[in-house]
Amino acid sequence: MSTTSVISAPAVCWACSAALTSSALLCPKCGKVQPAPISGKAANYFQVFGLDRKLNIDIAALEREFHRLSRRLHPDRFARATLEEQQWSLANTALLNDAYRALRDPIQRVEYLLKLEGLKLGEENAGKNKSADRQPPADLLEEVFELNMQLEEMRMNKKLGEDDPALTADLTTARTRFEALLAAVDADLAAKGSEWDTGDAPTREAAAKTMAALLDRRRYLRNLVRDVNEVLGA
Repeated sequence: MSTTSVISAPAVCWACSAALTSSALLCPKCGKVQPAPISGKAANYFQVFGLDRKLNIDIAALEREFHRLSRRLHPDRFARATLEEQQWSLANTALLNDAYRALRDPIQRVEYLLKLEGLKLGEENAGKNKSADRQPPADLLEEVFELNMQLEEMRMNKKLGEDDPALTADLTTARTRFEALLAAVDADLAAKGSEWDTGDAPTREAAAKTMAALLDRRRYLRNLVRDVNEVLGA
């Protein structure tokens, strides 16, 4: 996920002195594009769209606002503007695109919010020379061990040009099992997201930690499903 810089908007519009919010890409009064982000600070993508820091958002409204702002920030509209305004248009358009990509996807939205909250995810949390994506959840150790044996057997069969219908059936069953676990994780993420949106500070803190663990589990399950699909040629 991109880490475009945060908007460092002044208190008032540089052109008409109208009051600005801290997230204004454009002046709400005169429509002038506002100064480009300052480097070195993480963007608050929620503020780019005037949203509260919540996970349950109106995607249709997000898309409408994205297209509205995209039209108003398009560099072609600033062809005769000052060089500074042209540069601000380009920078703020890039920020808008990054924010939209992150917020429209439910998983990226969770990841982004947790990073805003200071949580480390994936390899950041696993430590040096480790990958959270390849560390089996404790409750799946036996299943993953069996699956990996089957995957290796299937890969060897392919090299030898051999066919094993029973093994193919076992892997297909395993894929269904892990896809179901993946769907369960997504349901748990949605539930914890609701807790985040409506809870007090302690509830949010607990929900955030649980969501971080769920994301690690999701990444691992997603990789398992991918590996099975690869050997099955799906």
